[in-house]
Amino acid sequence: MKDNQPDISAILAGDSKEFSVLVDTYKNVVFTVALRMLKHREEAEEVAQDTFVKVYRSLGKFKGDAKLSTWIYRIAYNTCLDRLKKSGRHIRDVAIDEIEGYEIKDVDNALDGIMQSEKAELIRKCITKLSPKDAALLTLFYLEEKNLNELGEILKMNQNSVKVGLFRARGRLAKVLKKYLEPEIIENYG
Repeated sequence: MKDNQPDISAILAGDSKEFSVLVDTYKNVVFTVALRMLKHREEAEEVAQDTFVKVYRSLGKFKGDAKLSTWIYRIAYNTCLDRLKKSGRHIRDVAIDEIEGYEIKDVDNALDGIMQSEKAELIRKCITKLSPKDAALLTLFYLEEKNLNELGEILKMNQNSVKVGLFRARGRLAKVLKKYLEPEIIENYG
């Protein structure tokens, strides 16, 4: 194992301990993405397990042209999408009606004034109100600090589509966040 990363060749050779390292390394973020997208703990746990089964079965196909974390997040994301399509249930979403660029700026400025842990907790709470795609995009961007290129690889989108998707998701998040933030906080940072 190098730099706290699992040894893929050892896993492919049948080393179950090394696969446990892989699972331990990525289980929290895989579960978080699944929970944000599916909104149900038990279902997120099942999808997280399914994700690691798929990772194990497909590890021989991993070419290394993306980071291992990006590849695993993509599998988790696609597994969630498959689950949502299969269940056909209605996805909660916040309307994008009348989202203005200044609302996003105001919310970002207000959030900069909140301590980092409080910011993350507030974002986690509000992300649960968004669609699965928006939830995944924002979870990976804000909480996992993935850059635009990494988001594009995970979500199989070009960089412009990621930017547009992120802008729209942030706009939806801004609508939800405004309900939680004190109006005077937004005014102070406007």
